[in-house]
Amino acid sequence: MPKPETPCRMYGIKNCDTMKKAMLWLSENAVAYEFIDYKKAGVAEAHLPDWNARAGWEVLLNKRGLMWKKLSDEERSAVDEQKALTLMAQYPALIKRPVLDTGSALLVGFSADSYAEQFK
Repeated sequence: MPKPETPCRMYGIKNCDTMKKAMLWLSENAVAYEFIDYKKAGVAEAHLPDWNARAGWEVLLNKRGLMWKKLSDEERSAVDEQKALTLMAQYPALIKRPVLDTGSALLVGFSADSYAEQFK
C-alpha cells in the first residue's frame, strides 16, 4: 500500500527542546507531518535557497544557539546573505528550528500562536 502524502514537512534536529515542543503541538492538534533530521539527512544545503527566498536568511540564521557561539570571530563578523547561507550549509545547527514547510507557508522557529493561526 503506498504511503499517503504528508501535508507538512518538519526539518530540524531531533533532540532540540524547541523541536519537541513543536512536535507535541502538532500531535496534540492532529496535524500530520513528516520529520526530517537535516543534520542526519544532509538536506539543509539543498533547501536553503528555497527557504531563503520564502523566509529570508535573517530569519533562518540562529544567532542565539550554541553553534553560533562556537564560530570564530571571523566567521561571525560581517555576515551577509551569501556568508549566512554558506555557514548554514556548512553547519546545519545554525538554522533556526524547526523549519515547518506546509507547502503554502514556511514557518521558522516555534510559536504556538503562529502554528494555531496556520492550522485554524
